[in-house]
Formats: sequence, structure tokens, C-alpha cells
Amino acid sequence: MPAVITFAFDPLLHVGDLSVRMETVALAAIILAALLMVTRIGRITPMAGPYVPAPTLRPSDLPFLILGIVPGAVLGGRLDYVLVHLDYYAAHPAAVVDPTQGGLGLGLAVPGAILGGAVIARLVDAPLDRWLHASVLPMLFVLGAGKFAGVLAATGQGAPSDLPWATAYLGDGPWSSLAAYLPSHPSQVYEAIGTVAILAVMGLAIRAGAFAHRNGSAAFVALILWALMRGAIVLTWRDASVLGPFRAEELILLAVIVGSFAALVRIRAR
Repeated sequence: MPAVITFAFDPLLHVGDLSVRMETVALAAIILAALLMVTRIGRITPMAGPYVPAPTLRPSDLPFLILGIVPGAVLGGRLDYVLVHLDYYAAHPAAVVDPTQGGLGLGLAVPGAILGGAVIARLVDAPLDRWLHASVLPMLFVLGAGKFAGVLAATGQGAPSDLPWATAYLGDGPWSSLAAYLPSHPSQVYEAIGTVAILAVMGLAIRAGAFAHRNGSAAFVALILWALMRGAIVLTWRDASVLGPFRAEELILLAVIVGSFAALVRIRAR
């Protein structure tokens, strides 16, 4: 049964002899918007201390934090991708460090970014807990908007489906999913909608004062909610089960949830 929703456009933007994916341009704009958001939130987030009024977070910390966030996200994302495709990489170990082969996975990219930022925060004496609090909504914005941008390249198409909202991509592409012409679950859209819902919930909770201590707990609550939501969306993926009924990404997300709970316990104990 053909998909009700079909896309037949050129996913590349052509500027002279150069071509760039529309998804790439959209992601660059999303990241820039998120940086502006976290800078703005940082300017209204007070630091801990005895001063009245308390000074706000320093925007000058951000470039240093990014030096940890980006490589942390890349390393975590690569580890996620390798674990999801472990059979292939066990047979081709040299491909693990080949940047031209495979890609990155979000499941460990997000905690990897947090861990990388935490390392740099310690080195430059930036208030990690306050920056974690300030980054919650921008982080969810990037995750949600980034998934919507995936529609521009068929990134993250799910399993074949005959549902009326299944999507198919026509034309030569290049498309990021194999056999993008097959009517399939728009898994990237499911995840984008789920992430936007979490963004709304966390925004309302923060506004209501649920995380008034600004101790970073909001970031780990958001990470748990996101991992639970993503785990549900994984059921629509094309990946095969690796342990009983579980897919590799579901096991990875379970580890993320456990780690986030451990971080919350540590924050509460501190």
C-alpha cells in the first residue's frame, strides 16, 4: 500500500559547484539558536553564593564548555553507533575509528556531551550545576528540532508500515535511510513530537519552581524522560532484537536511565 505522505524533492542545496544537505543547514541554524538560548538563560540564572543580588552565569564560560561538549557528543555518539551495530564492528574493528564509515547515535551522544562539558567545567571552575540547569530547555530544543530536520533527508526512517501517515521518499536523494522509497514509520517525527512534549513539561515545571535549587537535577530528569520516550519510539525502528525482545538501543537507553537516576541520587545526597 503506497504511503499517503510522499516527499519528492532535492535534499541538496546547490550554490555554484557546491552542494550541501538542507538537513545540515537546518541543523547549523538549530545549534546557533540553542547557543543563543543558553546564553540568554545563563544571563538570568544566578550563581550560588553570598552576594545579593547574585551575579549571573558568565557567557565567557560557554566557549570552553563547548570544547568539552562537542567531542563528548561525538565520542558518545560513535560508541552508541558501534554498540548498535556490534556484529559488523566485531568483524571489522578498524572501521570503529573510520570517520567515513557509519555514523553517530543519539543514545550516548547526549550523556557524552554532558560528561564532556562536566570535565571542562571542572578545569575552568565553571558552575556545572547552574550550567546544567540553564541548558535543559536548549538541549531539548536541539533534540526535538534536530529530529524534525531529519525529515529533510529521510534520516531516521522507521520500519515499513501501511499506516496512513507512513512516509516515503521518491527521487534519487541522496537519502540517509536505506530504501527510503518504502512507506515507513516516520520515527524521526515521532521522536521530535515526543521531545517537544517533554520540552513543554520541563518548561512548565521550571517556571513553576520545581527545580528552584538549580542544582542540575532538571537536566537528569529531562534526560530520563527523553530516554523513556526514545525507548518507546525504538519499537518502530528497523533494528533487530539482540537480547530477548530488546534492541541494542533500548539496552543503551536503559543504561542512560540508570546512570541518570544515580546522578540524581548523588545530587540529592550532596
